[in-house]
Amino acid sequence: MSEDSERSVQMSRLEKGRFDVVNPRGGRMVIGHGGVDEAFTPVELLLAAIAGCTATDVDFITTKRAEPVRFDVSITGDKIRDDLGNRMSDLVLSFDVAFGDDDAGRAATERVADAVRASHDRLCTVSRTVEVGTPVETRIA
Repeated sequence: MSEDSERSVQMSRLEKGRFDVVNPRGGRMVIGHGGVDEAFTPVELLLAAIAGCTATDVDFITTKRAEPVRFDVSITGDKIRDDLGNRMSDLVLSFDVAFGDDDAGRAATERVADAVRASHDRLCTVSRTVEVGTPVETRIA
């Protein structure tokens, strides 16, 4: 893996079920398990990663034409347990995007569907990884 392609985060345990996550640029967040406080759970982070990846793609593509007056994104899914183990199913990513009623706004509006499709089909690393399925190797130091 080249230095340009590698992505990483480091985690340190704070207490039972809570971890401090740090990215290479110094950004931090706390994740927790169980959803008992404001900390994001790993499943919520997965949902946020999928939504955030496509949202940023759509944002970069459409705002070349105009700034949105509304740009809201939501994602839902069902956490299930079946023969394959615990996993998420029925993921639905929804966009509510509006631009001004002028030529630039109409041009941006016309790009939304194509931008969402391009992100889903090839641009968004997160959803592409989930949909294609990538093995996760685990190691013990």
